[in-house]
Amino acid sequence: MEPLTLVIGNKNYSSWSLRPWLLLKYFAIPFKEILIPLYEGDYKTQILNYSVSGKVPFLVHGKVKVWESLAIAEYLAEAFADKKMWPSNCEDRAWARSISHEMHAGFSNVRTNMPMNIRGSFPGKGRTPEVDREIERIQEIWSGCRLAFKGHGNFLFGHLTVADAMYAPVVTRLKTYGVELSGAAQEYAQTILNLPAMKEWSRAAQEEPYVIASSEKYAAK
Repeated sequence: MEPLTLVIGNKNYSSWSLRPWLLLKYFAIPFKEILIPLYEGDYKTQILNYSVSGKVPFLVHGKVKVWESLAIAEYLAEAFADKKMWPSNCEDRAWARSISHEMHAGFSNVRTNMPMNIRGSFPGKGRTPEVDREIERIQEIWSGCRLAFKGHGNFLFGHLTVADAMYAPVVTRLKTYGVELSGAAQEYAQTILNLPAMKEWSRAAQEEPYVIASSEKYAAK
């Protein structure tokens, strides 16, 4: 099989990059990683050398080029069907796809007010009524899935799927902003944080020298 290359942005800030990276790491699919620090130097030109959209992440697999995190995840699920990146049952797949697309298209208030920043610790920051409603919905999703699949493993649908990769950056956000979770939602968040791949990503994020000012709006001056 042709080698894979995944072009990503900063590990401290790029939530979209984390999603396909986590799938590749968790399922032990060999790939070459190219990290382009966002908002550094000629980063746009560097990204355009790979990505037709001018954004990361971007996957190259032989002649195949895929952009957008969820599209990359769907491609990986088909190209490596033996890894079972979606639930095997049709109804469960529909559920998993629904919450994955909800994550992809929604939760704009959490995104805006709680930018991903793994190095940061800003408890209580970014909270608005709209943010709190979205956090409540996220916990509802996690708890509902865990209640339905608690006998099949520790992830949303028992085993790790694309849905878990889609919500992994949210787990880091809730940790950064000190959001208190309860019950199954808290247990699920800890399951994601304990993944070796997540620990690897977080270590790299801690070591990065790059700073994106817009994601540091709560940092002490």
